[in-house]
Amino acid sequence: MNKEKTVVGEQGIYDARTLGAPKMLVLGVQHMFAMFGATVLVPLLTGLDVATTLLFAGLGTLLFHLITNGKVPAFLGSSFAFLGGYGAVTALADETTTAAQLLPYACLGVACAGLLYLVLAALIKLVGVNKVMKFFPPVVTGPIIIAIGLGLAGSAVSNCTTNWLVALVALAIIIVFNVWGRGMAKIIPILLGVVGSCAVAALLAIVWGQTITLETGAQVIALGGNPNLQLFDVASLNELKEAAWIGLPIHWKATVFGGVDWSNGSLITSSIIAIMPIALATMMEHIGDVCAISSTVGRNFVQNPGLHRTLTGDGLATTLASLFGAPANTTYGENTGVLALSKVYDPRVIRIAALLAALLSFCPKFAAVIHLIPTAVIGGISFVLYGMISAVGVRNVVESKVDFTKSRNLIVAAIILVCALGLTGGISFGIGKVTITLSALAVASIAGIVLNAILPGKDYEFTPEDPQPTGVDFEINAGGE
Repeated sequence: MNKEKTVVGEQGIYDARTLGAPKMLVLGVQHMFAMFGATVLVPLLTGLDVATTLLFAGLGTLLFHLITNGKVPAFLGSSFAFLGGYGAVTALADETTTAAQLLPYACLGVACAGLLYLVLAALIKLVGVNKVMKFFPPVVTGPIIIAIGLGLAGSAVSNCTTNWLVALVALAIIIVFNVWGRGMAKIIPILLGVVGSCAVAALLAIVWGQTITLETGAQVIALGGNPNLQLFDVASLNELKEAAWIGLPIHWKATVFGGVDWSNGSLITSSIIAIMPIALATMMEHIGDVCAISSTVGRNFVQNPGLHRTLTGDGLATTLASLFGAPANTTYGENTGVLALSKVYDPRVIRIAALLAALLSFCPKFAAVIHLIPTAVIGGISFVLYGMISAVGVRNVVESKVDFTKSRNLIVAAIILVCALGLTGGISFGIGKVTITLSALAVASIAGIVLNAILPGKDYEFTPEDPQPTGVDFEINAGGE
């Protein structure tokens, strides 16, 4: 192809080398910005480390490309689907352990969830995708996703209460750019929401802010000294001043290897069982994303390199990230939106973004900037995000045309929702000296899969020759528009 006739955005470009190195670098930076807002939001919501997250988003993406023979232009960023799992494990904190100390146990559960991808990949390779997908139809995955979002709603409102004005600014910016945005602005509404609302918070702090001490002893900058109008945490400001420009992004105590007490069998088992069922939803998300990328690029990645390879790449990336204290990885809809926007489909550009993300992780000063983001901003973003997770579940059943005139489908969905939302404390039981706690979502997932398997009338078919998105996409993005 002649370089002079290659124009970004006018025709599909499968070899970006025809554009030259400078344009490839710019396109890689664009992909990094597309994933950035959502990827760093997950550690802010969970308490995981931002730098570690960026490192393993980059390394996980490169591992995925290695396993898929470099054919699929997908970026792997932080998964929102596991937020409820982290919350379920950290809720087990008592007088002897803090929520932060329980995060490595949650990471262990996520690492095991990543291994489920390998099991599904092996089954697909052995018996075919059609037979496997019958056990995970939208009538099961849809209600599970709805329950994940609804279960998180309370924490979003709690974060917003620190300063509703700032929270609503963040919420408004996301809505405006996600609905009416054009071009790249429509792809990165979360990033724009964070930047815009932080700017408003900084202006308010400069003009009307006062430093006060809360009942907990923490010092914050608040509007007019009102503890209900908090803006910035003073400790985070000090952290930003003292942070080095270059440092290691991995912290041993935050990893599974350094943070898990392997003699505590009850906590380990409960953490794994609480989180592993979430993989049912994320695996369907993965299949939907691969279908969406195939549709965008015009090549059937479900058949070549195959779902068994893409699932293996995603699963191993998730396990690797979790073992070292980073969130689970998932193929990102934001970057699929960038593919549709630029029409540059070369996976090399995605790999440039992955390298940039990994390099950025070695800057503690940058991570300190992220930690400075006000709680109210996080609340405003999660307010829409958690609701959209549930809405994705609704979309899943609608787009997959689940027939709720059938009693068996109503029963499956009903049991899942009541178990997930009603069993707030989960179910605990003992096996020998080990006490196991099944989270509400774990009970709901098991009940849904078993009921769907034994009740007659299964009608879901997945066709690899003409793969269609499953409606499962947890990210706020352009959706390929």
